[in-house]
Amino acid sequence: MTDHVVSEVGDGVQTIRLDRIEAENALTAGMCEAAADAISFAESSSRIRAILIVGEPGIFTAGHDPAELNAIAERGGMSESALRLMKTIATVDKPVVAAVDGASAGIGTGLLLHCDYVVASEWSVFSASFAEIGLAPEGAASLLAPRLMGYHRAFGMMVMGDQFDAHQAMQAGLVNRVVAAGEVETAGPEAARALAALPQEAIRLARRLMRGDRREVVARIDQEAAAMTELLRSPAARDALAAYIETKA
Repeated sequence: MTDHVVSEVGDGVQTIRLDRIEAENALTAGMCEAAADAISFAESSSRIRAILIVGEPGIFTAGHDPAELNAIAERGGMSESALRLMKTIATVDKPVVAAVDGASAGIGTGLLLHCDYVVASEWSVFSASFAEIGLAPEGAASLLAPRLMGYHRAFGMMVMGDQFDAHQAMQAGLVNRVVAAGEVETAGPEAARALAALPQEAIRLARRLMRGDRREVVARIDQEAAAMTELLRSPAARDALAAYIETKA
């Protein structure tokens, strides 16, 4: 275990588990670094053919840790650790599966936009209310969410603060499969092992063709980070973020 991120390899699958249940798996800078390290290791290892990202029963992640949000407000921009995580998952060449049980918020939902296959329990809830808390979209969400979900759904989620249950998320294209509560811990690994058993060159070619040029995605991550810095010069945006952090204290 490193900074509340547990990484294990078996059956050709690198499993990366967010393990900070006492804080609803809220992501710290250390967790972002550890997750990015695990993804990078998976990409470089010939033993690993698929990546699986999971949370804990009842929670995927509540998003950024309040202390990290405070740091974002103080520095006036995103942390290098969060940017590194998003760029790492955006450019990985191996397939990525996510298994979600419970809430996925903010950067957690942003991570799912980069995954190839998402399994969710029927009681999962997805949100990414960036504007509501005074932030700009991050992790290329402003590019990927409209492409995946359609503009109006993406606008509802990121600007209006709409939440999606598991079935709504599947209809929107964010989730591939909805399973009963308690089955995520089985269904997620099954999907990852199925991918690991397929011809790898064929998977990589298909992913490259379907996902397109990753330079556009990385450029959008940087563009959003610059927009975040500009936005946080506004007292109104800082006040909105401070009010949200206060609710998490």
